[in-house]
Amino acid sequence: MPIKSKIRTIPDHPKKGIMFRDITTLIKDPVGFRLVIDNFTQRYVRGDIDFDLIVGIEARGFIIGGALSYTLGKGFVPVRKVGKLPAEVVRHEYQLEYGTDTVEIHKDAISQGMKVLLVDDLLATGGTALAAAALIEKLGGTVAEMAFIVNLPDVGGEKRLKAKGYNVCCLTEFEGD
Repeated sequence: MPIKSKIRTIPDHPKKGIMFRDITTLIKDPVGFRLVIDNFTQRYVRGDIDFDLIVGIEARGFIIGGALSYTLGKGFVPVRKVGKLPAEVVRHEYQLEYGTDTVEIHKDAISQGMKVLLVDDLLATGGTALAAAALIEKLGGTVAEMAFIVNLPDVGGEKRLKAKGYNVCCLTEFEGD
């Protein structure tokens, strides 16, 4: 698949034994970036998945989410790391492999009953996606689907998200960590 072929693999990053899947080579390529946005746009323009708003996870989810917001005529809301948003926020702390992290969303970003498409570049453990979903749900929204360019099925995030009842769409996947 052309999307997968445009993703660079960097061995031993961020630590020994990890094969880092770098989408910067995909999105710098105009054909690769167009393939990603066109694939997602075709999926969501059909209307099979009903949603009101797109939420992107910092930072690469902003790139994909912003472009999709444009092609689909939907608004875009960022989920950010702590301290980056200027207005009143809701935050959610979650576990990482070694420690914790926190994500935030503006308190007025989602209205009660809104359906959201959650987007990010890569699905590994699913921890950040679950944290972002928790923020959406704290504000009264529901996650219609989670969309990722890359899935790393051996890491277990897809199974984890599906076990919690979330619909997941991934354009390509890589075996291994």
